[in-house]
Amino acid sequence: MYTINMISKADSVKGQGVGSAYLEQVALVKEELNDRFFVTVNGKKISNITHYHTINFPFVFTIPFAKVMGTAVGYVHFLPETLDESIHLPKIIKNIFYWYVIRFYKSMDLLVTVNPCFIDKLEAHGIDRRKITYIPNYVSQKDFYPIKDCNKGQLKEKYGLAPDKFTVLTVGQLQIRKGIMEFIGLAKKMSDIQFVWAGDFSFGKISDGYEKIKHIRANPPSNVTFLGFVERENMNELYNMADVMFLPSYNELFPMTVLESMNCGIPILLRDLDLYQDILFDFYLKGNENKEFNHILRKLQQDPDFYQQAKDMSFHGGEFYCREHVAQMWSRFYRKAVCYKKKFGKNSKHVKQASSHQHIK
Repeated sequence: MYTINMISKADSVKGQGVGSAYLEQVALVKEELNDRFFVTVNGKKISNITHYHTINFPFVFTIPFAKVMGTAVGYVHFLPETLDESIHLPKIIKNIFYWYVIRFYKSMDLLVTVNPCFIDKLEAHGIDRRKITYIPNYVSQKDFYPIKDCNKGQLKEKYGLAPDKFTVLTVGQLQIRKGIMEFIGLAKKMSDIQFVWAGDFSFGKISDGYEKIKHIRANPPSNVTFLGFVERENMNELYNMADVMFLPSYNELFPMTVLESMNCGIPILLRDLDLYQDILFDFYLKGNENKEFNHILRKLQQDPDFYQQAKDMSFHGGEFYCREHVAQMWSRFYRKAVCYKKKFGKNSKHVKQASSHQHIK
């Protein structure tokens, strides 16, 4: 039995996809791989594998100990260029922090990213691509699922919405990069549809566009509702309440909200980003500007056959990222991580031979 120590502060700030991904991954490994791996969370003892889910500065001092007898694994949820569109920091602090992010990743024996497009970007930062493995996010169907005999009207009323109106739901942090300006612009053009945003300022006043968004939230169009932060245990009924999940974000990695929506079987409309192509395939509807989003939402609202087709696409996406498939990927990766240290030990000149794509038999 090998030990995995999950190191994280991802759940210290609510409403972040990183926190949801962390909770789902830990639960998946505990439940599906418990015949081979024993999992601890923020443990103090040296383990065969120490899996860093976040890059908090105090963790830096534990890395040398984690690598003495075991393998240090880092989870890549963001890069400096993706943070640029999320937070605003003074230039000198930003430069130091961005240097630290890459330095933290470079200190790991192996890295995992939830989107294959990040492999090239990490390599551009000087990290050997053979140290990097792609494993997608996962969402439990026990927590996110279609509610049997769901009465959407009653759920809408529960959240103060008109029970008979077509409802567009967006879930995400309040940031410019999430497409909130497009969200508001679309709502103004489609006054017969109600738009709902679930999420808040996870980074407080340093959130990108804080003052502008704060003003919009205080004075929204009449058909827009800002719910603020919604507890994770209440999100399933929120997805079931919605007629479509709309995410006009300009920059994502592998949004947990998309997987959650897929599990609930509601249509998904996203901005047509290159980074979705290798992970979401044809499981979603896409557009690039409000004119296209408007057209697609109208068609979903007025064409029952098109709406059913979009629901089926979403449902098939949920089936593709099933529990068993993702668990097998983690099993192969962790077995490789154990063998990595056994084979190479502390002799760093052999690190490049440890291809992240080889399979352990």
